[in-house]
Amino acid sequence: MSTLYEKLGGSAAVDAAVDKFYRRVLADDRISRFFDNVDMDQQAAKQKAFLTMAFGGPNNYTALDMKTGHAHLVAQGLDDSHFDAVVEDLGATLKSMGVPDELIAEVAAVAETTRESVLGRV
Repeated sequence: MSTLYEKLGGSAAVDAAVDKFYRRVLADDRISRFFDNVDMDQQAAKQKAFLTMAFGGPNNYTALDMKTGHAHLVAQGLDDSHFDAVVEDLGATLKSMGVPDELIAEVAAVAETTRESVLGRV
């Protein structure tokens, strides 16, 4: 049984997806403001490590937990609509890369498991 990480294409695919994803996010007026003054190279590296781990690949994620890492964004008004926009942008990115819908649904399900922590509710 392959992990989602393997099904998506491993490290090269996750790296490419994250790079394309952040270009989409920064162009998305619904959420781009949350990335003002963010070192996007560092952000992308953290996201690549997190998604690799979350999708069943090697665990090299050493950043803050989701609640702590996003608390400053929640204080700036981050809410469910913004979380939904991120998931939508991630799905659209994967779709543009030819990822099958069933794998995009798996990715969305993994993302959904972080909603309550990201939004500071647990």
